[in-house]
Amino acid sequence: MTTLDVETPHGPALVELHSAEEGTAVLLLGHGAGGGVDAPDLVAAARGATAAGVHVALVQQPYRVAGRRAPAPARQLDAAWLAVARWLGENWFRDLPMVFGGRSSGARVACRTASAGGAAAVLCLAFPVAPPKTPERHRLAELDAVDVPLLVVQGERDAFGRPESGSHREVVVVAGDHALKADPIGVTRAVEEWLVRVLRPLARPD
Repeated sequence: MTTLDVETPHGPALVELHSAEEGTAVLLLGHGAGGGVDAPDLVAAARGATAAGVHVALVQQPYRVAGRRAPAPARQLDAAWLAVARWLGENWFRDLPMVFGGRSSGARVACRTASAGGAAAVLCLAFPVAPPKTPERHRLAELDAVDVPLLVVQGERDAFGRPESGSHREVVVVAGDHALKADPIGVTRAVEEWLVRVLRPLARPD
């Protein structure tokens, strides 16, 4: 594992790099609003990605690096994320396809920035469709705006709801709730199988 400090418009972000053998792509993973990159589903997803031959960059947002638990505004999260993605593309993973991903709040960031960041695909773990007490305040527009292959891995008892599959969107349901702790093997398997399938057309010829 390699740890990097990356400057962003809103302070330094911290990136943990996990290399895959002969990696053909890189998966950037962001954490939830109040958590870190050690969340069980992020660890499981990273394991699945490296097994699929994909490098992993676990991205800790500047507000968490600074020791704050309350998340920064969405525009700051998005700007910091894109700055990290650009820096990694220029300095570590030149010419490799990038997959944006994350859990909960991090999944929303991945969706919102996918187009601007040129993501080849998007992975959402525990996407928070709507607050449990106000289901009318849903965030489905963020998912619907993604026009590249999109995988959502959702707990069967997630209080934040579950999106439907769509033209670009696959939904895999695993045991557990919003924390996605109950079935890490299921998360790993879903991520590995999906990455192998969606990245195969992007593989560079020998």
